[in-house]
Amino acid sequence: MNTIKTPSQKAISAGLLRLRMKSPFFATLALFARFIPTQILPTAATDGKDIFYNPDFLQSLSAPQQEGLLLHEVLHAALLHVLRRGARDAQLWNIAADIVVNGIICQQGCFKLPEGAIRDEKLENFSVEEIYELLQQQQTCPFCLNNPDLLETPPGDNVEEQGLHPQELDTLSEAKKAELESHWRNAMQQAAVIARTSNQGRLPAGIERELTALDQAQLDWRSYLWRYLVKTPTDYTEFDRRFIGRGLYLETLQGESVKVYVAIDTSGSIDNQQLKMFLSEVNGILNSYPHLECELYYADADVYGAYELNPDSDIPKPKGGGGTSFVPFFDKVIASWDGMTTGVCVYLTDGYGIFPNNPPELPVLWVVTPGGLDLSQFPFGETVRLLSA
Repeated sequence: MNTIKTPSQKAISAGLLRLRMKSPFFATLALFARFIPTQILPTAATDGKDIFYNPDFLQSLSAPQQEGLLLHEVLHAALLHVLRRGARDAQLWNIAADIVVNGIICQQGCFKLPEGAIRDEKLENFSVEEIYELLQQQQTCPFCLNNPDLLETPPGDNVEEQGLHPQELDTLSEAKKAELESHWRNAMQQAAVIARTSNQGRLPAGIERELTALDQAQLDWRSYLWRYLVKTPTDYTEFDRRFIGRGLYLETLQGESVKVYVAIDTSGSIDNQQLKMFLSEVNGILNSYPHLECELYYADADVYGAYELNPDSDIPKPKGGGGTSFVPFFDKVIASWDGMTTGVCVYLTDGYGIFPNNPPELPVLWVVTPGGLDLSQFPFGETVRLLSA
């Protein structure tokens, strides 16, 4: 028996067909979502899997705007913005996610967003996590002031077969979260295959960058440091990485002492809030890994230190405020390193400065501020963003 489609359902079907013509990649992603009508929402929203839309609002839009609206919600779900929020403020996170998603849509050049959609071209090339941090650093959020109802919250239990709610994310089982993540990673893989075999040949603008950010967002930067703090790279393979940065496995460490050379960027481009965040991370290192030896340096165009630190040390007053060169720190560390001690360099910075011509012999971990240099631009070492959970 054929079911008669409502006008809004016909609009959804027509929008998905047009989406298929414009972008096989995005159209494939849309196949992994259900589109559920509701009068409870004024516009549209997603719970991380399904898309909820107000039929009257959808039909008030032009065809190009309908495509933009559908794609907007599909991208929120496919890029796991609901799961990635964690304990962050829901409204501010949604604004950051909107900036990214709307930027991706507009960069395609063939879609149109509904009137009033949030755009910030200065921020949209950053990850959602970075944009959230940058918005938090502002005294006020202009988008919040002008749009008090920006939170895209799915409707309540009046909608049949509704899935999870963002506000209930903390109660969602790990199995359900894993299922949701698997669902969209599978969608991304299939969409990427379709894109490669179509006349597109590559992923749409902005998608690859956000996928990279998605992977980076899953791991606290101190977990990267863990691999340098044990005797062999396999010593931590049986541990749950969620507990690494909390020092819960310290009694099991059997490796030799490790020396960590920490540089804090104190150049003029680092503001007081970022500097405070850097110092907090140094304390975090000392408290999480009391077995290591730590040398602290402050660095702008020159280098100040070394300051020998332990968990009971008072961190010395920062020095700097000039230009930025990473060369003096590495020169000083390599000059003092005996070549025998196991060591690692950790540089907390925004990444804007002069790099050495040749990488140091020691491994390097760059911990980069939100809005800092693109991680792909660092000429050596590992890179990770310094982001709050």
